[in-house]
Amino acid sequence: MRARAARQSHCVVMMCGYYCTKHSLTALNVLYVLVSVLLLGVASWGSLFALVSSVQVVGGIMGVGCFLFVVAFMGLCGALRHNQILLFFYMLILFVVFVMQFSVSCASLTLSKQQQDHLLEVGWNRSEVTQRDVERTLNCCGFTHINNSTCTASCLKEALSCQPCSDIITRYTGNILRFVGGIALFFSFTEILGVWLAYRFRNLKDPRKPPGAFL
Repeated sequence: MRARAARQSHCVVMMCGYYCTKHSLTALNVLYVLVSVLLLGVASWGSLFALVSSVQVVGGIMGVGCFLFVVAFMGLCGALRHNQILLFFYMLILFVVFVMQFSVSCASLTLSKQQQDHLLEVGWNRSEVTQRDVERTLNCCGFTHINNSTCTASCLKEALSCQPCSDIITRYTGNILRFVGGIALFFSFTEILGVWLAYRFRNLKDPRKPPGAFL
């Protein structure tokens, strides 16, 4: 009787560990799917209503959303089917993304004022379309010097005094970088959690299978 009770208790523990890990991994990837759909929706909304006219910005957001959706879908299929190959590649890709995202988030949280200004100026000079978007949104002209010939801000058309865009952007750069870096850091920890769950789930045996079956 004791041996039978011990076997039953062991089976309950195995089933709890297997299904708890499976449901946790599934829930995490459902969250990733929702985030990817949100990114795609934001990019489409911004492009549809001409809030962002830069093809690079819209394409970048949609690329990140599609990549996250594919990875999350891979994780969902691997979790639901207990597929060793899908879980392995999911774990590998997610670990690489974690390393990159963790590095970028730490860098954004530790940038000095001079480094922030340099990166902003480099980004400003890279795309004229982005310049026009920023000037129209923030109602400013130029980065450090006002350029009346190319500026599209309403402050020029309404004979108002325009400010250089760097004066407005740098007021919020530190807060934006800290916010973005904090969000990226939070999601990087969810990614390493996903790696751990996938690794654990790959090595758990389905309790419904025969005792001699491989995982």
